[in-house]
Amino acid sequence: MARSKDLAPNVGRFSRSKLAAKRGLYKGQKKTEKIATEPRPETIEKSIGGEKNGGKRTVPTTKASRFYPAEDVSVPKKSRKAVHAPTLRSTITPGTVLILLAGRFRGKRVVFLKALESGLLLVTGPFKINGVPLRRVNQAYVIATSTSVDLSALSLDEKFTDSYFTKSEKKKATSAEAEFFEEGKPKTKEALPESKVADQKTVDEAVLSAVKKSDNLSKYLSASWGLSKGQFPHQMVF
Repeated sequence: MARSKDLAPNVGRFSRSKLAAKRGLYKGQKKTEKIATEPRPETIEKSIGGEKNGGKRTVPTTKASRFYPAEDVSVPKKSRKAVHAPTLRSTITPGTVLILLAGRFRGKRVVFLKALESGLLLVTGPFKINGVPLRRVNQAYVIATSTSVDLSALSLDEKFTDSYFTKSEKKKATSAEAEFFEEGKPKTKEALPESKVADQKTVDEAVLSAVKKSDNLSKYLSASWGLSKGQFPHQMVF
């Protein structure tokens, strides 16, 4: 039995961890097997004495709790909240030039086309000017500018919905051995479907024709946006 002598009052020679290591109780931990017992019955019969209480009664072995739930089965609370798409800001109208604040194309200027059912905004660069394709963005991460493009000649197809941008989940059934040998190899990027490339061109044609009508608008869309030291977006007018 290792003992820690006191070097000073209430100050031992060894620390608690050092003393535990010296004792070595972890080496021979005792394993006790629980003795198999018969299951206890739920109720038992007891004989009740007394002149007025003579006889036998069935008494539960475990005393019932003083508290009990108000309902036998818990019923989940019905939610009365209805999911609605967020309302569009008054400054965002079809043709408005927006500044993206987050995502892969943050700092780019894009043209707003329409609002989708989910509340997301459908925008385009156009792709030929700044490389931003048709994509969905959240209006919380955009700044609406006072610049706008006349899109009266543009007629968007009804297929541009939220389901248009969902990716098809196709998993290839490969064995574990094949995946092991493919780890070091570079992964091939899937090509964009030709139908979506054609849709991008048709939408951008109408937008580009409207952009060309305004002087220096194409340069404005191609230029990226950013803040310098001491500049704050809430103090600016866009």
